Amino acid sequence: MVQEPQTVIQGIYEVCIGIPEPISAIQYWENFGYRIGKLGELSADVAHKLYGVNSSLQAIRLYHQDADHGLIRLMIWQDSTNQGLGTSTMKLRGNRWATTLTDDVLGVLNHAEEAQATGWSIKYTSPYWEIIYQKEQKNQPFSDRMVGVREMLLLQPLTRQVIFQRFGYTVPAYGNINHQAPLKTSQFTHLGLIVQDDVQETLKFYEEVLGLLRVRDGVETSYESSPAGRAMFDLNPGEKFIVTAFDDPRSSKSDMRLARSGRLYIVRFPESIKVESGFELSQPGSLGMCLYTYRVRGIKTYFERIKNSSGQKVTDMMLNEFGEMSFSFVAPDGYFWTLVELC
Repeated sequence: MVQEPQTVIQGIYEVCIGIPEPISAIQYWENFGYRIGKLGELSADVAHKLYGVNSSLQAIRLYHQDADHGLIRLMIWQDSTNQGLGTSTMKLRGNRWATTLTDDVLGVLNHAEEAQATGWSIKYTSPYWEIIYQKEQKNQPFSDRMVGVREMLLLQPLTRQVIFQRFGYTVPAYGNINHQAPLKTSQFTHLGLIVQDDVQETLKFYEEVLGLLRVRDGVETSYESSPAGRAMFDLNPGEKFIVTAFDDPRSSKSDMRLARSGRLYIVRFPESIKVESGFELSQPGSLGMCLYTYRVRGIKTYFERIKNSSGQKVTDMMLNEFGEMSFSFVAPDGYFWTLVELC
């Protein structure tokens, strides 16, 4: 009989989104294949202890098919602290965004264009062609198979999204599209954040303390090499960023076919580039994307491990709004996280 490990961490469980009211948010995310799941609430006292926000809270967890990661938690604060990141630049420390796989990126673009035409507060890019794997391989147009993605950025006051469509390849466990959803999209496949850390010291926390699998490291994107990266992250000539990715430990470093979604993308800008800070706009209490969570087994072990690490502002363990044992902390890079017990 195989004994289950005492500690387990999975792919990123939820992106938490602060909203002023639930109806329009639920309707929006239904188009991306999400549905209402658990409901919960916290008093201001408990919310302050767990999230650092002196306000009562109502929350709704949105599920996506049978996914165990890439979910949404809508957070309705009685007194939100600020308007969040809104449609501000992606080149911002404290930035958060969520990426989704689709079978119809042009359908998403159609909605974005119509929303802008009718006066919505929205920013978006074209669906740029990007070669993700084997970039050094030169394919012959109209002869060889084209292998890559079309990806676009979609910024709105309460959500920051990257939408991508694959061409010429599949990754079976990396995004499960709900073909019944109007926009034919998956759960969130990966979530991102931005740091400035030339010595890469803060990256060690995710690998050594949380126990995530480092699967991509040192992948550079420059103004000159990537039209998509240039447009999404407001790169100037000569500027670049470096991507490091951390996966659910059940994923694979060497075999792309075994990769699992729920990935954390850390975009690292060199310290020589001016990048403003927006941390106060992307933490619990803020509107918009304000918090990521991981689900873990052995939460007491993680609690002690993080308390004895370079993590900061570790809260006590307590029941969250859904009755799940949780605690929060600030990682060494400045991002606020919450861990949820895996039952």
